[in-house]
Amino acid sequence: MQRLVQLKHTAQGRRVALVEDNKLCLLNGGGSIYQFAETALKSGKSLAQTLTAARTSEVLDYELIYQGQSEWRLLPAFDHPTESARCLVTGTGLTHKASAENRQAMHTGQAQPVTDSMRMYQSGLEGGRPAPGQIGSQPEWFYKGGGDILRAHGEPLIVPPFGLDGGEEAEVAGVYLIDAAGNARRVGLALGNEFSDHKWEAKNYLWLAHSKLRTCALGPELIVGAEFNDARGVVRIERGAKTVWTSPFATGEKNMSHTVANLEHHHFKYAAHRRPGDAHIHFFGADVFSFGAGIELADGDVMEISLAGFGRPLRNPIRIDRTVPALAAVEPL
Repeated sequence: MQRLVQLKHTAQGRRVALVEDNKLCLLNGGGSIYQFAETALKSGKSLAQTLTAARTSEVLDYELIYQGQSEWRLLPAFDHPTESARCLVTGTGLTHKASAENRQAMHTGQAQPVTDSMRMYQSGLEGGRPAPGQIGSQPEWFYKGGGDILRAHGEPLIVPPFGLDGGEEAEVAGVYLIDAAGNARRVGLALGNEFSDHKWEAKNYLWLAHSKLRTCALGPELIVGAEFNDARGVVRIERGAKTVWTSPFATGEKNMSHTVANLEHHHFKYAAHRRPGDAHIHFFGADVFSFGAGIELADGDVMEISLAGFGRPLRNPIRIDRTVPALAAVEPL
């Protein structure tokens, strides 16, 4: 297993580094993980081999960079380095029991009747874990935006003027590159805060699509060769020096109603999602979120997500824009 970060320096530009304890070992051969993945595809070598061969003797202090005390700053753990529009950010919901129960309560306020959300989760339980080589039941799917919505560790996640709220969603995302033949290739996995507007979703589940069109965070590390069977972590909300909410969470295939292979099939079965050269970031679903516990985040609150085996915690403040929404007027040519 290898852990990677993407970095940027005002004068020196972008670099990629391997994480080694509290040091970052800089790599030669590309300023993005995307470029190293392309190099691996062209050479026929594995990504792990490509990264190992690119090691240099240059090291940086990870702690200083992580704390924002360096001229180097962390970037999202994966992106398209030149065309953000060629990075598709999507996700799959209702893959974890607690998430489905929260959605059920959100839409009914009581245990009965069973909602479409719970039926979707039940469909996953019944058919989301097909035998290898077989196709299972179709999960919920949503679009979040292009690569310009990605934020790094430490950067704020934004509630826009038309938003009603913002809330963390502690998840793992799969990171992919489409090869020259149109095949999806998994680069690795990363910790993520999928971040959504749960108040809009609670008003009407048909507004789920609107609630997902928000910034989100990825990183700080990309894990190559990660095991993803039973991953345990903690999510917390900090308000100043006080923790206002915290909860353990569990993810990984053991704790999901779908296999990762089934989620990947139903995303990449569409030809439009297999365009050579495109990058994809796909969130696998959340186990718990503070909104389900009745917590409303305030401007400046910090969302922290940690997960064993996925490197350092991902921390992002929330910023709430309370300016009056402006009309997005369209004029004829």
